[in-house]
Amino acid sequence: MTLTLFLVRHAPTVPNAQRRYPRPDEDAPISPQGRLLAASLNLPRDAAAFVSPSLRTRETAALAGFPHAVTVPGLAEANFGVMAGQTWTELEARYGSRPRHWIEALAEPAADAGPPGGETGHGFHARIQGWLSGLPHEGQVIAFTHAGPLLAALRLCVGLRAAEIAPGGVAVIRRAEDHWWLSELRRASLF
Repeated sequence: MTLTLFLVRHAPTVPNAQRRYPRPDEDAPISPQGRLLAASLNLPRDAAAFVSPSLRTRETAALAGFPHAVTVPGLAEANFGVMAGQTWTELEARYGSRPRHWIEALAEPAADAGPPGGETGHGFHARIQGWLSGLPHEGQVIAFTHAGPLLAALRLCVGLRAAEIAPGGVAVIRRAEDHWWLSELRRASLF
């Protein structure tokens, strides 16, 4: 029995282009270019589809051919606390080297730290692991989500510590007999 999991980062938004960390109350739609990219995604139509509650992931799913994807709160982006709404340059100007420590803690599954006012690495990864644990043993599943949950899933499943997955990118992993492996990383492209 093999499960194939397609982890899809939502299509581009204006805040992505600005390279700002999202605020929890922000629900930016995908950009016009993002709409084209989402519609061009090549995903198996018979797969079970899940989506983060955010507008940008729901739009990506619908344009990719999955308008009835099941909303899963566990697939939401990390809560970045004081980092939310700011660029890396703004964070360094305000907090010095502390943001580097915060983001590294958020990326560590066992860390009891993270951005002030945001999630800890442990809490964030436990949320993603909870969703992963409920997946079926076989078939095909698509998760329309964000960079943070996508990377957390790759850390938890295949031990990949770092990767660059641009908006609209797809990571494909497979599981057989409780062993995961990375099958493919797809770059976002409009042709």
